[in-house]
Amino acid sequence: MDFNHSEKTQGYIERVKAFMDEHIYPVEEQIYAETLALNPGGDWKNWQAHPLIEPLKKKAQEAGLWNLFLPDAKLGQGLTTLEYAPLAEQMGRVLFASEIFNCSAPDTGNMEVLYHFGNEFQQQKWLKPLLAGEIRSVFGMTEPDVASSDATNMQATVELDGDELVLNGKKWWSTGLGHPNAKIAIFMALSNPENDKHSQHSMVVVPLDTPGIEIKRMLQAFGDYDAPSGHGEMHFTNVRVPKENLLVGLGKGFAIAQGRLGPGRIHHCMRAIGCAEKALELAMQRGMSRTAFGKPLMMLGGNRERVAEARIAIEQARLLTLQAAWKIDNVGVKNAMVDISAIKVAVPKMLEEVVDMATQIHGGAGMCDDFPLARFAAGARALRLADGPDEVHKGMVARLELKKYQ
Repeated sequence: MDFNHSEKTQGYIERVKAFMDEHIYPVEEQIYAETLALNPGGDWKNWQAHPLIEPLKKKAQEAGLWNLFLPDAKLGQGLTTLEYAPLAEQMGRVLFASEIFNCSAPDTGNMEVLYHFGNEFQQQKWLKPLLAGEIRSVFGMTEPDVASSDATNMQATVELDGDELVLNGKKWWSTGLGHPNAKIAIFMALSNPENDKHSQHSMVVVPLDTPGIEIKRMLQAFGDYDAPSGHGEMHFTNVRVPKENLLVGLGKGFAIAQGRLGPGRIHHCMRAIGCAEKALELAMQRGMSRTAFGKPLMMLGGNRERVAEARIAIEQARLLTLQAAWKIDNVGVKNAMVDISAIKVAVPKMLEEVVDMATQIHGGAGMCDDFPLARFAAGARALRLADGPDEVHKGMVARLELKKYQ
């Protein structure tokens, strides 16, 4: 395995860094603060995007830094998972940066689904505007009334009725549901209960303005509405869409999900490593610029050792994630399951620890919006649940490890 960045990858890294230095970092705090002011009380029904976001997206598109995640040289930049990984890390340093490059979740996963599994009609109707950044999307998988850590528990249903599909059920933690440009959802539900448990579910593309869809509420995450995308609960009551909206076929939902979630977990984890690098950078700046008891904070207590531990943990997490990316590219998602599950456990826990250390050095400032640490902390904790909780991924690693000895 060779994780050295190619000349091509290094060029993209430098271009993304330069773009963020010139266009994103100078307005980062302005966008955070003014987005809150534009949307007092989290009124998601009248939510307004910050006016700088769309111009920034246009600049990124003009700079050729658009759809970086997609391994297609015509529709994206033709980068492999391993080549895209360090770019996701750079984006992770600012929580809204991925949207600027049209590389944010859940759109990337949904676009990958439509790219790999959508037919020509579905790609023209939904993939094309998603790739252009004209619309955004959500993914409806988790449900409020069952233990969604076991996805086979889904109670939502899809039934074929002539030339239509009829959808019923509840979905929540649907990321991006509060975004004004969110126009479609990929809805996963039970369709073939007579099949084996991994062939019972289907995925359907559903326009969010279809009659019968009701956004019940936007969900707070650790006391915040998680602007600008938000997470919501939506109910489907006899929602009817053409059967042409079905992805691949009835009972193919889990097969699609495996293809969707593998690269997406690389993206999540590399963004988290970017957060950790930013948190460590802030800790160093704070620790070296402030004094207490006659010494810089960094020289007090065990802070030097904590910095060393943070650096070691970040490097370990990055190498493990790059290994998972390499395996996805070279041997496929099915043969990278241990690595994919391992990073999903290891990286968010690493981020929690690094952010906690940085917050401690910042004192009270670390808990407020003067620094991004509180946002990073909430994101790290949420990531231990998103895309499957730690316990599910540990179970996967253990199961595959035990197979070696059976």
